[in-house]
Amino acid sequence: MIYQGDGITVKERDDGLAELTFDLKGESVNKFNQATLQELKEVTTELASSKVKGLLVTSAKEGFIVGADITEFLGWFDQEEEQIVADILDANAIFSAFEDLPFPTVVAINGICLGGGFEMALACDYRVMSKTAKVGLPEVKLGIYPGFGGTVRLSRVTGADNAIEWIASGSEKSADQAFKDGAVDAVSELEAVNEDAYQLLKKITSGELEYEQKRAEKKAKLKLSPIESMMAFETAKGFVAAKAGKHYPSPVEAIKSMQKHANFERDKAIAVEAKGFAKMAKTPVAKNLIGLFLNDQKIKRIAKHHTKDAPEVNQAAVLGAGIMGGGIAYQSAYKGTPILMKDINEDGIQLGLKEASKLLVKAVERGKIDTAKMAETLCKIRPALSYGEFENVDVCVEAVVENPAVKKSVLAEAEQQLKEGAVLASNTSTISITELATALQKPENFCGMHFFNPVHRMPLVEVIRGEKTSDRTVAAVVSYAQKMGKTPIVVNDCPGFLVNRILFPYFGGFAALLNDGVDFERIDKLMEKFGWPMGPAYLMDVVGIDTGIHAQKVMAAGFPDRMTHGYKTAMDVMFEQQRFGQKNGKGFYQYSVDKKGKPKKETDSEAHALVRQVAQNSVEVSDQDIVNRLMIPMCLETVRCLEDGIVASPAEADLGLIYGLGFPPFLGGALKYIDDTGISEFVDLCKQFEHLGALYQPTEKLLEMSETNSTFYAQ
Repeated sequence: MIYQGDGITVKERDDGLAELTFDLKGESVNKFNQATLQELKEVTTELASSKVKGLLVTSAKEGFIVGADITEFLGWFDQEEEQIVADILDANAIFSAFEDLPFPTVVAINGICLGGGFEMALACDYRVMSKTAKVGLPEVKLGIYPGFGGTVRLSRVTGADNAIEWIASGSEKSADQAFKDGAVDAVSELEAVNEDAYQLLKKITSGELEYEQKRAEKKAKLKLSPIESMMAFETAKGFVAAKAGKHYPSPVEAIKSMQKHANFERDKAIAVEAKGFAKMAKTPVAKNLIGLFLNDQKIKRIAKHHTKDAPEVNQAAVLGAGIMGGGIAYQSAYKGTPILMKDINEDGIQLGLKEASKLLVKAVERGKIDTAKMAETLCKIRPALSYGEFENVDVCVEAVVENPAVKKSVLAEAEQQLKEGAVLASNTSTISITELATALQKPENFCGMHFFNPVHRMPLVEVIRGEKTSDRTVAAVVSYAQKMGKTPIVVNDCPGFLVNRILFPYFGGFAALLNDGVDFERIDKLMEKFGWPMGPAYLMDVVGIDTGIHAQKVMAAGFPDRMTHGYKTAMDVMFEQQRFGQKNGKGFYQYSVDKKGKPKKETDSEAHALVRQVAQNSVEVSDQDIVNRLMIPMCLETVRCLEDGIVASPAEADLGLIYGLGFPPFLGGALKYIDDTGISEFVDLCKQFEHLGALYQPTEKLLEMSETNSTFYAQ
């Protein structure tokens, strides 16, 4: 044994060769924390003065290295920018010293190899990748960009165009794509990847293959003429800026960094990268996106706690085969859990099957799956007009119309057909789970399982615990949601649960703005500029104004002090005119179908005329006041949900809004938005608008937090 550490070991192989293995003790994955970086420094120093003739780099875990240890980032990034630059250059000195070892290095990439892990692989002379592995540099998703030499080495290895696409998109790449782009040198079967890499190393050390020229090119200037450089980088900056948007600067900054260091050799180029990296690390965007990543990890740990005694879910069922039922059936089958899709008539069955087939065809067209996978998935969806096979169902999801009487009837009927211990769940968006459970003989086996539309795209599932819901039921549904590839958040029962309860005060603020005569298209454009994927009027059209009217009544009954409108709203008049939104082609906007079959939004003068009819005032409202009048009610309702115990933690509340509503991720969530505004400053802002009603009145606890300088997240 040449070296033995907690994250790295080095042992002798035949013919003067050695093998360095990453295997971080006490962790399920390898990652670059400070301790592992220090071990790599020690190993490199020892190897540089050894008699080793060649080095194989492997992993003892299923993946190679998932990246840097993100839990260390926030503390590290709290330092001054100059200290971050110094620290990142110290880390880079380790990678560069490894790259400069006086013998060839070959890495066997056996599994996930991302961020700092892939930067480690790029520091090796040759890369052999298993067919099932994934590689990439996803740092832009955290508001930063590669800082361990990734922008420098990848651009030299693959060329500028490929490096720009890899880094600016942050996407994971398959072995075929990585080989095609020149990022890896060979692709092997998983079980052979280490041996193939070792045999390649032997060929290099025997002189059959060279490595010094290959290494020299990687450390040299980028091979681009001034005109080629301008074409590559300037074109990319414009395209990426338009796609990323102004709130996410790191993809464009990564391109600027590559452009700046294109004419420098490795060490000067890395200094350029380090300076730009530190600049991004100090942005609020990076802080919030890293916080979201850590929140996501926390929620995964919470889900693991919920599911520690979860029963197996091998067979599912969905009641109601419409668009929603078809989406649930598709997602379940696509992720491997067979599902019965029951409806009361053949038309409903066909609608559900059509929805599932449409999604599968699109997946084939995008190259995500092949026709064999499509056929396999469809075979996992079994349509049914009766309860004939329901004795084998483990979890049954009711997805019929949003009507308490209908839901109770369907749930009571289904309960009689399920086996002992089977779990029943309702995909309701607003109706009390405790109330629905009154129709059941075993309410302990019942909970809410609220999917968001469209099911295949929206990552969140709210798992709603009623008064009598058992832990076993919650465990089963959380486990099933995870098997479906979703992020489940467990919440307690109340009107609207978590996400819709928080959404409707936002809509309430919107209704009041329209009542004051503010143009809804102006509001939409402003909120989209602020960072929302769509403004409130457009969102209402997508949700469905008829659906919104129903939900509004539920919310008003539950929270009359702040969710009852004392006037006829624009949504009311749209509903009266049967303008339901995208579902029937007209709402606040009118909709036509584009070439891809998607609804295309267009201005509708009739809608504007209808809204003007119900406007009672004509008030001049500034852009900032529009933002405040929409954001304050949403943020305050999030605070109330936390105080009322509807959601257990700020992390779950904020991630629920981001995954369920599209709350701007760069802001970190509603509670993080309050923290970043400053609790006292936010309370002062609320007081400016208190004359508008209870939606704008801060809670007693928030006032106390203002007095004590508390925050929702530990600083």
